[in-house]
Amino acid sequence: MKKFSYTINGTKYNVEIKSVDGNNASVEVNGQNYDVVLDRPEPAPAPQKPEATVSAAQPTAKATEPAPAPKAQAAPAPKPATGSAKSVISPLPGVIISVLVNEGDAVKKGQKILVLEAMKMENDIKADRDGTVASVNVSKGDSVQEGDTLITIG
Repeated sequence: MKKFSYTINGTKYNVEIKSVDGNNASVEVNGQNYDVVLDRPEPAPAPQKPEATVSAAQPTAKATEPAPAPKAQAAPAPKPATGSAKSVISPLPGVIISVLVNEGDAVKKGQKILVLEAMKMENDIKADRDGTVASVNVSKGDSVQEGDTLITIG
């Protein structure tokens, strides 16, 4: 039916979807057959592509070789201690329309600190805590990616 190639933690997987009947699918992963049950996402208010995830997999044939063990992932960066500076990050990619605070300004939790345009919509970015603006890392017109640090509040 459809073939896909994935690399997960450095291991390559060739996946072929053999058939789909309702929420049940027959797939082949690196030559191993599996019957899987698909979870379907709840309908969303905005149109989006439905995603299928494997909720349970049972092999339908004996494996000729064991599946590789997952590789260890790097630990996430430590979070700053209470009372230290905290970054306000971009929730999605876009363009900075306006920066409403300057370094040294006092801000309150919920205060609008900048406006980000994404997908032709303006998004208010608000302070997530009370504090003082330690740094402003963006300017009007800058393009940002999801996860970029916009402002640091101390």
